[in-house]
Amino acid sequence: MKEKSQIRELLEVVVVSVAIAAFLITFIVQAFFIPSRSMQPTLEPGDRILVNKFIYRFHEPQRGDVIVFKFPLDPSRDFIKRVIGLPNDKIEIKEGILYINDKEQKEPYLAEFFPGNYGPYHVPPHNLFVLGDNRGNSEDSRFWGALPRENVVGQAMVIYWPFTRATIIK
Repeated sequence: MKEKSQIRELLEVVVVSVAIAAFLITFIVQAFFIPSRSMQPTLEPGDRILVNKFIYRFHEPQRGDVIVFKFPLDPSRDFIKRVIGLPNDKIEIKEGILYINDKEQKEPYLAEFFPGNYGPYHVPPHNLFVLGDNRGNSEDSRFWGALPRENVVGQAMVIYWPFTRATIIK
């Protein structure tokens, strides 16, 4: 009889643990693997990050947030980029300089200057404009357009692996 109660207790612990983990992954936080160089130097290939899936229930994404989202052209794929433009913003890149609503933007997260031109592009309502930090190696809103707000999974918060790169994502 005592053996059955120990097995039952172990089974209860496992079931409760799985339920808690499923709740956390579905609604609160999820781990993601960075496969590409599109967000260098902020994120490196092989980084493992935690994404806060709960935060945007309280406020909308902000310019500068690093977000994970369902790729609009293939929702089975997750992408990660930085929010550059908000709904109704005018986005333009002139000779490599980013302008939002005709104001030059400072981008301290870029490791190098990427020459080029883009736009002007007006972000539709309920959409975001996202770019990779590695502009020369990023498939982003310049190529496939605005990101529908409903595709946003959450905000990248922390690099947790490799341990030598562990940091809060800015």
